[in-house]
Amino acid sequence: VQLVESGGGLVQAGGSLRLSCAASGVDFNEYAIGWFRRTPGKDREPVSCISRSGTAFADYAKGRFTISADNAKNMVHLQMNNLTPEDTDLYYCAATLYYSDYVMCNLYEFTDWGQGTLVTVSS
Repeated sequence: VQLVESGGGLVQAGGSLRLSCAASGVDFNEYAIGWFRRTPGKDREPVSCISRSGTAFADYAKGRFTISADNAKNMVHLQMNNLTPEDTDLYYCAATLYYSDYVMCNLYEFTDWGQGTLVTVSS
């Protein structure tokens, strides 16, 4: 499994960014893909996850972020709208084998991680 994130950058508050995760070696019917973020000095926290069971979002992401999977291209996208400076973070894509019918977004369940892409939101 190889995960490569892209799409991070600098944006003004209120703006939007679309993060992409290229997931090679992953069958979306068998894997859960998640986006997580980490501020230096803190643990990673869930942003949003997607699997065949559905999608899940952190409370701060609901209504602003959407997640989607492009099965043909093995890509997962995180569309982030109405960004605030508090969204400044390093964003990671992660994957794990997952067959349950329940939606899961627990970072400790994810086994493969990308290198991250930096999102900076200026005020």
